[in-house]
Amino acid sequence: MPAKPLRMRIKLSATAVAIGCAAGIGAGGLLHLLGFTHEGNGLWAATDAVLLVPLTWSVLRTLLARDVGVDAIALVSMAGALALGEYLAGAVIALMLAGGNALEERAGARARRELTRLVERAPRTARRLLDGDQVEEVPIEAVGPGDVVLVRAGEVLPVDGLVEGADAVLDEAALTGESLPVVHAHGDRVRSGTVNAGNAIHLHVLRPASESAYAAIIRLVTEAESQRAPFVRMADRYAIVFLPVTALAAGIAWAVSGDVVRALAVFVVATPCPLILAAPIAFLSGISRAARLGVVVKGGAVVERLGEARTVVLDKTGTVTLGTPRVERVLSLDDLDEDEALRLGASLDQLSPHPFAAALVRDARVRDLALVYPSEASERPGHGIEGVVDGRRVAVGSATLLRELGYDGFQHAGAEPAPGRSEIAIGVDGHLAAMLELSDPPREGALGLVERLHAAGVVHVALLTGDRADIAERLGAQLGIDEIYAERTPEQKLEVVAAIRARPELAPLVMVGDGINDAPALALADVGIAMGSTGVTAASETADALIVVERIDRVADAIEIGRRSLFIARQSVLGGIGLSLVAMIFAGLGLIAPVGGALLQEVVDVAVILNALRALK
Repeated sequence: MPAKPLRMRIKLSATAVAIGCAAGIGAGGLLHLLGFTHEGNGLWAATDAVLLVPLTWSVLRTLLARDVGVDAIALVSMAGALALGEYLAGAVIALMLAGGNALEERAGARARRELTRLVERAPRTARRLLDGDQVEEVPIEAVGPGDVVLVRAGEVLPVDGLVEGADAVLDEAALTGESLPVVHAHGDRVRSGTVNAGNAIHLHVLRPASESAYAAIIRLVTEAESQRAPFVRMADRYAIVFLPVTALAAGIAWAVSGDVVRALAVFVVATPCPLILAAPIAFLSGISRAARLGVVVKGGAVVERLGEARTVVLDKTGTVTLGTPRVERVLSLDDLDEDEALRLGASLDQLSPHPFAAALVRDARVRDLALVYPSEASERPGHGIEGVVDGRRVAVGSATLLRELGYDGFQHAGAEPAPGRSEIAIGVDGHLAAMLELSDPPREGALGLVERLHAAGVVHVALLTGDRADIAERLGAQLGIDEIYAERTPEQKLEVVAAIRARPELAPLVMVGDGINDAPALALADVGIAMGSTGVTAASETADALIVVERIDRVADAIEIGRRSLFIARQSVLGGIGLSLVAMIFAGLGLIAPVGGALLQEVVDVAVILNALRALK
């Protein structure tokens, strides 16, 4: 593994080390002016040696690991400066290393600011209600499903839950970008990480805090700060070529001129350790830029792959569409009236996470229907659910599932649903009771998404869904999708992603989804992006990035940020090494002394690192 930045090898901060080096150079210069030449040289030599010791140990460790980093060039330069009596040059190289790491430390802190804000907001405790309306403050880990917690005005919601009692007024800007407070009525699901902008509220806990939507985001943030991009390793591989080139150039300069100081000058101007830090800074800046737009990315490796993406595969329901379908029509087919059939179906669907289930429950509440809690519920994910409501056997789902469960009466179901609409059935006591038509409108930003992806360099955009072919084709035509794969099971989705990835001209592949059935495909894709704004799912757990706002066009934003970050990383690394090569020629000709070379390289390194920070904008 390449040598870590110097700031990781010493206990003092990089800024303190840089200040110490600057002080050593300044004090040595002052001693020279006062006539204490020997003491001044000694102080410069000490400044060099203080950093040379840990640097030597670091280079030895990388060599033992059969790796070579550009730190080896710095080691030769600093050791050579001491051996040849070029003490000021050695001290300036030490300042260059410490200063570059200090700049990287400050730049990294700036780039991580948007991510760490999410972590800092995470609640550590919760106020749990006990019998008799007593309140106890407990660690967040002690709260579980079924508990009721109190959230006071101005506090961050610690868990995902249902609003109990009075309406909740929540500030969701940190997660969704919504600037205005959102009102949630009794029974509404709300997410951890939002802020109570109204009076104190009670939440019925749905899941442990460790499984909440906000916890999933924080886990992604933590991973984002710990990963190292493959491109950085590629940058270190440049050292495998750059180091022998430097040694050869220094050897030629020494052989032609007979002056070993020229060889030292070549090594000094070829010392680009802080330069290679430009690549991770560029990627970390890209992560921060994405976070400001509501896209939490796991690490620099993901930013790089986003920058190289050639195919984007989109799930439909809950991804391209809102995933909050609307009930457009209820057709009663039994002796039950429309409202009673809907009440029974919605009561059962309270236990289902499917978007269609949420639509039934929402429509029933709009009609002021009295929902009850079901029993003996059994769900087949993606197909439907069956259980007992008010003593009656009820099933809600696809017509295929209800037929498999033994429900009859489908000969009275009528015509096919209108184009672009989905259909679900409600069965009661073995008979088909009602057919419902639902529509699911596209998310904000869906129109124009394909054009933006093509403009960003994506050559193929596909829609991959388990929904009916006619619905998928209608949406695909509306959005300008290149290819449509409809009526696919989770296993078939996996096969589609694998087949596309196997075509070199279409890889790398980005998969965007939101549900449990998307999780395998997200894991297989080169980059999996989850639409996580509606809560934590298996999709958000397996994804490489999480979109926490209700906008599908953030996919295009993420790819554009990846493209820009990758370009700036390459530009910074290759540009800096190119400048070093030019300086090596001048140093070999005797036009740059070791001290001047060290100062020149400092300027080059700082300029290149500052260039990498452009990825923040």
